[in-house]
Amino acid sequence: MKYFFTILVAILISFNVNAKTMTMVDMLNVPSIRDVQISPDGKNILFEKRQADWQKNTEISTIWLASLDGSRLLQVTSENWNTTSARWSPDGSKIIFLSSRGDDKTNQIYLMPSNGGEAERFSNHLTGITSPEWSADGKEIYFLAHDEQDIDEKKREEKKDDIFKFEQNYQQRHLWKISLINGEESRITSGDYSISRFDLSLDGKQIVFHKAPNPLLDADLDAEIWTMDSDGRNQKRITDNKNPESGAELSPDNKTVLYLSWTNENDQPYFESNLFIVPAGGGEIKQLLGSFDHDIQDAHWSKDGKSIYFKANLGVHNELFSVTLSNGKITQLTDGKHTVLNWRYDPNTNRHIMSLMTAHNNGDFWYLDNGKLKKITAIFDHLEKDFDLPEQDVVQWKGDDGVSVEGIIIYPNGYQKGRRYPLVVQTHGGPRSSDQWGIYNPISYATVLAANGYVILQPNYRGSLGYGDAFVRDMVGHYFNQSHLDVMAGIDYLIDQGIADGDKLVKMGYSAGGHMTNKLITFTDRFKAASSAAGAANWISMYSQSDTRIYRTPWFGGTPWQKNAPIDSYWDNSPLKDISNVTTPTLIIVGGADTRVPQQQSIELYRALKSNGVDTDLYIVPRENHIWKELRHYLGKMNVEMSWFEKYINNREFEWEKAPE
Repeated sequence: MKYFFTILVAILISFNVNAKTMTMVDMLNVPSIRDVQISPDGKNILFEKRQADWQKNTEISTIWLASLDGSRLLQVTSENWNTTSARWSPDGSKIIFLSSRGDDKTNQIYLMPSNGGEAERFSNHLTGITSPEWSADGKEIYFLAHDEQDIDEKKREEKKDDIFKFEQNYQQRHLWKISLINGEESRITSGDYSISRFDLSLDGKQIVFHKAPNPLLDADLDAEIWTMDSDGRNQKRITDNKNPESGAELSPDNKTVLYLSWTNENDQPYFESNLFIVPAGGGEIKQLLGSFDHDIQDAHWSKDGKSIYFKANLGVHNELFSVTLSNGKITQLTDGKHTVLNWRYDPNTNRHIMSLMTAHNNGDFWYLDNGKLKKITAIFDHLEKDFDLPEQDVVQWKGDDGVSVEGIIIYPNGYQKGRRYPLVVQTHGGPRSSDQWGIYNPISYATVLAANGYVILQPNYRGSLGYGDAFVRDMVGHYFNQSHLDVMAGIDYLIDQGIADGDKLVKMGYSAGGHMTNKLITFTDRFKAASSAAGAANWISMYSQSDTRIYRTPWFGGTPWQKNAPIDSYWDNSPLKDISNVTTPTLIIVGGADTRVPQQQSIELYRALKSNGVDTDLYIVPRENHIWKELRHYLGKMNVEMSWFEKYINNREFEWEKAPE
C-alpha cells in the first residue's frame, strides 16, 4: 500500500492534475516586466510591468516598486494610463516617469514622492518627451524631444494643403533639460541633426551622445559618437565611419568612451557586435575583447573604471561577463538554463539587477550578490502552478556542411518518448538574433501549439547571433547559403530521433522567419502547411520598399541600383524566383502599416501562389506596423494559423478562441 501511494504521488506531481493547458487568451494575459532601475541606497528597484487590457485592446504599462529582500512589491502608478521610464532622483526622495494623462496630447514628465503620494505633471513640452534622466545633483532633468512644426507647416496641415517630400517630412530630435527649482526648460542642442541617444557622466559635467543627420532608421550608418559639456558647449566628434554604433558611455574619470558596433578591428561591417573604447577627446579606437567570439549586447563601466561589465549572446542564452582593462582577462559572472534580460548595473551601489527568462518563467528579477544570483520578485511563479506547461530544452545537430547547429525544442504537453508528433518549425526574426529560453511569445505561442499536440523546433540557423563571426557572416554575399539547409537538417535530426512525424511538418515564422518560410516552400514540398508572416518574397523590390537597407547591402554585395549591380544575387536569393516549385498550402499575414517588411511583399507572394493554383489566403492586419500593438490582432493571428495547421495536418476544424468580453 505504501509503495502504491508513493507511485500515485509521483504520477500526480508529474502530470500536475490541478493545472490546465494554456489557452491563447491565457498566454496573452501573461505580463512582461522591463526597464529596471536601482534606488540610490541599493535596497529597492523600480520597473515597468506590461499587462493585457482587453477593454483597451492593448497592453498597459504601470510602474512597480520591489525591495531587493523580497519583503514588498507595490504598484506605484494606476493602470488607467500608460506610464514608462521611471527614474529615481539621486537622493532617492523622488520619482519621475513619462505618461500622457487627461488633457495631455503627448508624453510628459510626471513627478511624485518615492514614499507615495499623487503624481503631478512637471513638464509642459510642446512635443512628446522620451529618455528622461536626472542630473547628478538632482536639480535638473534631461530629456529628448522632436522639434515642433513651424507655423507655416501647421497652417498647411490644418488646411489639408499637406503634400510632403518623402523621407524629408520629419522633425529633428534634440536634447533639453528642465529645472526642478522653477520648471524652466532649456534647449541643450539645436540644428539640422538628431540626437538618438545620450548618456550623462557620473559627475554630471559631460554628455556623450549619438548624433545622426536625421531621425530615420537608415541614418544610423551616418551617425557618430560625440561628447560635449553638460550645457551643450564644446562638442567633439569621437568616431568617423560609415557603421552604426550604440551604447556610448563615459568612464568614471570622463577620459574614455566605450561603445558597441557590429564591426571588426578593421572597421569592416557585419560581424557580431564588438566592444570598443576610444579616448573621450578622440584618438585611436581599440577593440577590447580580442578572440571572444560572441555578440555583445550591452556594456557598462565598473565603479572604479578598471573593468567593464558586459552582456553577451551565447546562442540559446545570454550571460554577464567582465573584462579587466589592465590585462584583458574575461570573467563569466552568470551561467544557466536561462536568458539574461533587462540587465542594469549601478556603479554607485555596485549592484547588478537583471531578469532571468527560463523554460517556464517570463523573467522575474534577480540580483548578483557576491557571485551568487538571488531572486527579488516572484511575479511569474504562479504560472507553473496554475498551468500544465510544456517542457523546453536545447537540441544540437550537424548542418549540411558539418558545422554544429543548435536550437530550442518545446515538447507537446504530456509528451511520451517513442511517440512521433506533428512538428512546427519556427524560425526567428532578425536574422541577427537567436531563439533562447522562454516560451511566452504571442507571435510563436508555443504554449498553445504544445497544448494542441505539436512539438516545436526553433533553430538558430546560420546568420543567427551568439555563435561567432563566421556563423553570422554566412549570409554575407548570399542570404540563403547554409541557413535554410540548417533548418532542414534540424528537421531530419528530430525525425531520426523518433520525435517528429516526417509526414506532418509545418513551417511558420515572422519577419526574417517569414523570409525563411518563403524560401523553404520553394525549396521542398515536405511541409504540409505553412504560414508566412511579414516575409520578403522579392529582395529587389523589398530593397526600396522597406524603411531600412543597412543589413541588406552586405547580404547581397551592394545596392540593386549601382553600376554593375549584384542583381543576380538579389534575384537568386528571392523566393519569388522559384515560386513555381511551391505546392505547400501557405497562409500569408502582414501588418497593413508595416514599413519594415511592407505588405507589397506579401501581396507579391499571394499573387504568385494564387496564379499557380496553390491553396493560399492573405490576411492584412489593419493599423499594425512591424511590431503589433492590438491584442485582438494577436489572437486573430493565432486563430487563423491554428485553423490552417489543423486543417492540413489533422484534417479537422479548429474552434476559434474569443476575446474576453
